[in-house]
Parts: sequence; structure tokens; C-alpha cells
Amino acid sequence: MTDPAIESVEAAVYTVPTDAPEADGTLSWDATTLVLTRVQAGEEQGIGWTYGSPACAPVITGMLAEVVRGRPALDVPGSHQAMIQAVRNVTRPGVAGYAISALDIALWDLKAKLLGLPLYRLLGAARDRVPVYGSGGFTTYGENQLRDQLTGWVDGQDIPRVKIKIGESWGADPARDLDRMRQARAVIGDGTELFVDANGGYGRKQAIRVMDAAADLDVRWLEEPVSSDDLEGLREIRDAVTADVTAGEYGWDLYYFRRMCEAGAVDCLQADVSRCGGITEWLRVAAVAASYGLQISGHCAPHLHAHAAAAVPNLRHLEWFHDHVRIESMLFDGTLGPSGGDIKPDPAAPGLGLAFRAADAERYRTS
Repeated sequence: MTDPAIESVEAAVYTVPTDAPEADGTLSWDATTLVLTRVQAGEEQGIGWTYGSPACAPVITGMLAEVVRGRPALDVPGSHQAMIQAVRNVTRPGVAGYAISALDIALWDLKAKLLGLPLYRLLGAARDRVPVYGSGGFTTYGENQLRDQLTGWVDGQDIPRVKIKIGESWGADPARDLDRMRQARAVIGDGTELFVDANGGYGRKQAIRVMDAAADLDVRWLEEPVSSDDLEGLREIRDAVTADVTAGEYGWDLYYFRRMCEAGAVDCLQADVSRCGGITEWLRVAAVAASYGLQISGHCAPHLHAHAAAAVPNLRHLEWFHDHVRIESMLFDGTLGPSGGDIKPDPAAPGLGLAFRAADAERYRTS
């Protein structure tokens, strides 16, 4: 086949209200912004997106489009490196990194479509099913709302692992955190794994005290008990608790993840394909984790992660995050559903297997 050049790069911003107030340990929100990018080569179009600031859109259509247009569509790593070099003076962390991630994903989607392959087959499948965990349990939820969500995952979708938010108001109400953890365990029973996420809301010793008080609940996953930048604190907590300590969702390059692994800060490394540099970098992050004997878990945006997750041997699972699952199901055709705790990329659908429903999304478009 011929290798067409990338002809155009577009971006659009969509802000979707939440279905109820949402908050975690350190932030609250009532809407989520999705920045979508589309790349064209010949008769095919690739799509990608990130959940981030609207400021990502002009970065995509400006400095990134300038270095990607005209490049061979099949040479995704070359385009990725060109984007990294282009943002040197504005720095890669934050908006630029999110923009690179969205465009890199679109380029992989485009390449797989040009080759007529589902993306996980192009990348090289390590598995055909990807384990997920139900994620939500926001601190704004009352008892009934939390119960209904947990029951929906465990009984309705047969997901054997679920996560709730703790660390409410920067750790100001650990008693309520513990009450909600106890409620979650009572709802899901002993046969389902319980995960918790403090989003960096606790202090080091406070996190250890909370986990000591929850010892009878068999918590298996403790996410960001302190800031993910506090590698010594993560290591101190990891040494003191039985739950697996995890972090990494804000990582933006291989050096970030290497430092986290070198510090012995985590039992499982997290990375977010919509933040870390796209699929190109997420696969390399998985290799860094493997070199330290660690597994990797995909953070949020499950339909962006599904194919990359299927391509790495050291995957633990990916996050079936309520907010993003809802938005992706609203705005895309071809979305997946968990069965027995797994999702399965469509082996007959090229690329990511998704089609953007532009007409349905238009009412949420902000730029």
C-alpha cells in the first residue's frame, strides 16, 4: 500500500455536565471537558482525545499541527518525537502533554485504519480481554447513590473489583471516609476487591492510621494516599500497609515514571494515555514498569486505553471510570461493555473501533 501523508489536523472542545455533583479528596467538579482531535490522510480519518483544558485545542491545531502535517501517516513514532521537540520552550507537562497525547492517539487510530487492523492487533496483542475495575464512589455521594453504583458494577456488570474516593476535604473527615469504606464492603460482600483513592488528600501518618483502622475491610488498592510528588511518603506508606500503593496518573514522560519506580514508591504503576504522551509513550511506560518487576494500570478514559492495554504483558487492569464511561458512551459508537470484569476490543473493527457522533455532541461543543 502507499503511505499517505497527513493532510489535516483539527480539534474541538466539548464540555459535558456530570450526572450528579462529583468530588474526590482534593477537588470537586460539575462538568468534564473532552478535547477531540481528528487527523486526515487520504480517505481515512483518525480520532483521539484527552480530558483536559480547552487550551489543548489551539496547541493541537497550532504548533503540533505544523510539525505533523505532511509527515507519513504510518510513521507515528516519528510524528511523536517531532511533537515532543516542538513544545520544548513551552514545556511538556500540562497542556502541551495532554495535547500531544490526544494527537498521538489519533495518529495510531489513523494508522490502524489505513492498514485495516484493530489497533491492538497492529500493536501486537498480549491478550484479547482487558480486566477493568469499577471506579467512582465520589465523596459527594450519599449512602443510596453509593450503594446503587456499587451494586450496578458488582451485580449488574459482574465486575469483581471496585474503587471509591476517600480523603474527603483534604483528609478533614477520616471518620466519614471509614464509614463509606465500611458501607462499600457491606454492599459488595467479601468476594469483591475493594479499592480506595485519596487523590493525595492525606498526610503520611494520617494515611497509615486510616488504613490501620480499616484493617478488617481487606482494602487491596490504596491510590495516591499522599501527593504523587511525595515519593518518600508513598514509600513510607507502602512499607506500612498491606494494600498495594499506587500512583502515576499525572506522569508526563519516562523520567517521571522511572523516578517513581526507582524510589520504590508503588506496588503497581499507573499511567494515563491521555496525559503521558499518548499510546506511543504509554507502551514505553509499561516497559519501564516491567523493568522494575511492576505491573501497569490504565488511569481513566477506558476506551482510549483498551487497545494499548491489550498489547502489554504486564497489565494489571484499567479504570472503568464512571464519568468517562458515561461521556464516551454518549459521544461515540462502538463503545465496549464489561462482561465478567473484562472488556474485549472488537477484532473486526479497525483502529480504536470508535466513531464520533458529531451531531449528538454538538450541543456540548464550546469551541
